[in-house]
Amino acid sequence: MDCIFCQIIKKEKAAHLLYEDDFALAVLDIFPRAKGHTLVLPKKHGETILDFSGQELGNLFEAVKKVTALLKEKLKADGFTIGINHGKVSGQAIDHLHIHILPRFENDKGGSIHSVVNQPPAESLEEIRKIILS
Repeated sequence: MDCIFCQIIKKEKAAHLLYEDDFALAVLDIFPRAKGHTLVLPKKHGETILDFSGQELGNLFEAVKKVTALLKEKLKADGFTIGINHGKVSGQAIDHLHIHILPRFENDKGGSIHSVVNQPPAESLEEIRKIILS
């Protein structure tokens, strides 16, 4: 497998490791958007959240929680933006699920998760609900 994140997990490729447990590890992003920008990687290879069980995602998000607490304590971050680029159209560049943790600081000029896309639907919320539930 030619997955760079799998190579990092197997310690075949160097990375700035911050955390590791039986299910996940966390490394500093090599293209940081903020001080302490971290990626949390499940040790199991899978492209998106749809490739993991609820238990596996629970283990992954337990690692996200621990890493977020570490970054808050050590970097004195004022907040965090935590997110997943799910699929290529959303900006996922590596086909291995990873969660971004971006420490946020007062006046850092960043936006909220709502600034990622701005294409409100033409349909009403009720129409969309019917499509989803039909």
